[in-house]
Amino acid sequence: MKLRWRIFTVFSLLYCLAYFYRVTMAVLADDISREMSISPAQLGTLSGSFFYAFALTQLPLGPLLDRFGGKRIVVLTGIITTLGVIAFALSHSYPQALVGRILIGIGSASVLMGALRVFTNWFHGDEFGRISGFIIAMGNIGNLAATAPLAWVSNHVGWRPVFLAAACIQAFFLILAYKSVAEHPTLPDAEQPQPSPLNLDGLKEIFANRSYWLISFTAFSWYACYMAVQGLWGGPYLMGVIGLSKVGAGRMLLATSLGFLVGCLFIGEVTEKFTRSPKKTIFFGQAAFLLFMSLFLGPMEHIPLPYLPLVFFLMGLTVSSGVAVYPLIRESFQHRITGTALTAVNFFILLGAATVQQAMGILISRFPKSAQGIFPSVAYHQAFMLPLALIVISTLLFLWVRDPRRSAPAVFSGQ
Repeated sequence: MKLRWRIFTVFSLLYCLAYFYRVTMAVLADDISREMSISPAQLGTLSGSFFYAFALTQLPLGPLLDRFGGKRIVVLTGIITTLGVIAFALSHSYPQALVGRILIGIGSASVLMGALRVFTNWFHGDEFGRISGFIIAMGNIGNLAATAPLAWVSNHVGWRPVFLAAACIQAFFLILAYKSVAEHPTLPDAEQPQPSPLNLDGLKEIFANRSYWLISFTAFSWYACYMAVQGLWGGPYLMGVIGLSKVGAGRMLLATSLGFLVGCLFIGEVTEKFTRSPKKTIFFGQAAFLLFMSLFLGPMEHIPLPYLPLVFFLMGLTVSSGVAVYPLIRESFQHRITGTALTAVNFFILLGAATVQQAMGILISRFPKSAQGIFPSVAYHQAFMLPLALIVISTLLFLWVRDPRRSAPAVFSGQ
């Protein structure tokens, strides 16, 4: 196996775990709510705290990646992740669980961005769309594990042993990354790239670019919608409104994960051979995703149960179009500030997931529960209107994003 593919494999393993931590709340929401006696608003905050911590960590992360490289940052922050996972597994109250989720969010924040920063040195520009889709597809194995498999295991052994086992696996993967990842290909000393000075000039250049803000708003809305379903409220909706069991809801979310995984594997091919532009891939994909999100306003409840897995699979397939945001950003900015540009957009991606999950929890909490302790369908309908409105507005504004494929092609200036 070529060294660059070994590096890809190691980062993919770490990203699988990072994604697993991200979406476990959808399946475990009822268990954690009962054990810790927390409200939907608190549950939204608990799930969203991961994303708030993740998003805020993006602010210093970009310049640090450009200065010190992806390997060092991923390994060091991975230690924080391990501590957070242990703290969450051993928590017995809402504040304790909150601290654990925040630490996991901080520690996980660098995995994908650190990997993509290293990949800019190992993969050429025309390969970057494919490789970014591949690692997110691999990360979705963690997403898959956090659906039906997690529901089944948590029913039999509980959710705490699962997280303790994940902490051990996390530590092993960090050791593997430390020993096997190289930041750059081996070159003579005279040709070794020198680290960039740590400064904020890259941020000034990025913030002055109008397309950056439009892309960021689209990324904010895209991931907010996806995590509204996959990260938290999809599970309670399927159990409370559709009437599925925890395992049944997990299977539906598994179908979404499979659709997302399949889409990520081919998103680079779709971009290079069909749309020939990351911008077009995102626009058409998000327009299709919008149709599926509108089903949560009521039509979903009238779809025959045997067809629901297909609906959730196709929804995941359309969601994968958002992954094209990473090659779009890479092509829109110079190589020397790639890490900063990627994390500057990723800040809004995770901020969207955090704020919308929390806001939906507040909206759902406004409605009284039934005698069986279930919120009415109208509570979910109104809550899902929030992410739906965001994706409508952002998709329209995305038309004004500058398409780098229509100007000078991006130059691969890595080693």
